[in-house]
Amino acid sequence: MTTACLATIVFETHATSLDNEAGFASGHCDVDLSPLGVEQARELGARHPDGSLDLVVASDLLRARRTAAIAFGDRVPLEIDARLRECDYGHLTRHPVAEIDAWRSRAVMRPFPGGESYQAATERVRRCLDDLYRRQPGARVLLVGHRATLMALEHLLRPMPLADAVAAPWQWQPGWEYAISDEVVSRLFAGAAEARSREASVQPSPETTSSTVSMSPGLT
Repeated sequence: MTTACLATIVFETHATSLDNEAGFASGHCDVDLSPLGVEQARELGARHPDGSLDLVVASDLLRARRTAAIAFGDRVPLEIDARLRECDYGHLTRHPVAEIDAWRSRAVMRPFPGGESYQAATERVRRCLDDLYRRQPGARVLLVGHRATLMALEHLLRPMPLADAVAAPWQWQPGWEYAISDEVVSRLFAGAAEARSREASVQPSPETTSSTVSMSPGLT
């Protein structure tokens, strides 16, 4: 798989967590998979046979890390990147999902109380994609993330207005695939360059400076 640019992004959500089953919105809270989620993670791996992927990158939150580790073991190189995290719900973390749903449209540009906005979460994902483009030319990369990760990808790679991506009803499916065209690359690089320029004059937050590190396969 060697072409002039990052060729394809495949996105998969983390498998069902304990909070998902309880009806709570985890945000940045580190919640484990449920027994059902473990089985779903194995099924995710079976959907992607050996040789179909060059790299897997997962959010650093446990429910995403475990999903990727269970799904792929040591079959595919696996990296962890905090920029793929769920949106930070701040004071609403681990509140009922219905409360988060009522706030979503207000949090596109304005942060959740004590948290972050979907725009900020999207900028994290944009920087991750920018780095992947530079490091992984021609790769087919699978991302394991969260609902906010999907919203960001829909906005950045379709492209869809961010407010529409946030407002879109949630419906699970077995993976989303995005082809990276020259137009997409131009748009991503322009946005990433603007973000780097803005950050040059401010102290970076721990989240945006978290380095991408390799994770030992077989996490349980």
